[in-house]
Amino acid sequence: MSAIDWVSGLMDTLGAPGAGIAIALENLFPPIPSEAILPLAGFAASTGRMSLVAVLLWTTAGSVIGALALYGVGALLGRDRTVALAARLPLVKVSDIERTEAWFLRHGTKAVFFGRMIPVFRSLVSVPAGVERMPLPVFLALTTVGSALWNTAFVLAGHALGANWTQVTDLVSAYSKVVLAVAVLALVAFIAVRLLRRGRPSPTEVSEPS
Repeated sequence: MSAIDWVSGLMDTLGAPGAGIAIALENLFPPIPSEAILPLAGFAASTGRMSLVAVLLWTTAGSVIGALALYGVGALLGRDRTVALAARLPLVKVSDIERTEAWFLRHGTKAVFFGRMIPVFRSLVSVPAGVERMPLPVFLALTTVGSALWNTAFVLAGHALGANWTQVTDLVSAYSKVVLAVAVLALVAFIAVRLLRRGRPSPTEVSEPS
């Protein structure tokens, strides 16, 4: 059984709460992509299998619960032990965690908000937020709003496309590749600038003695 078949069966059994559970698990197990779950849930709502409003509320709740779980992992284990744990998990790349960490350290609250709308980063950004002990009310507020925007866009797209909901997944696949490429280039540029700054002598080192 494929992941999509499993999610579809979960929604058939539980309705909108099933979509919320699937999204919560997506935060913990990235191989189950929200880009597929959300349009599928929108399509299910268009057929009358569940309420559209209920889908939006439950998927946003699932996003927040999953993000909160990863925040807790980062806060409890710390940076080194979290990375060591991730290295042992299948289909989880330590390089993705490190890129997300660098992005968070550079952008802080903006990383949490906008990170909820970027593939791969949307799940992992909760970890450095926990490691750095971002104030929990701030984290929850940014995560809720960012997740609601992301979820609403994809659920409504699936609802509008109906049986053609898979077109959304195809478009996001291309979008994801572009975003990840840009993120890698930004990280390389960030590291290069830091290294150049470290290599430059300080003003006191280059000044001549009086």
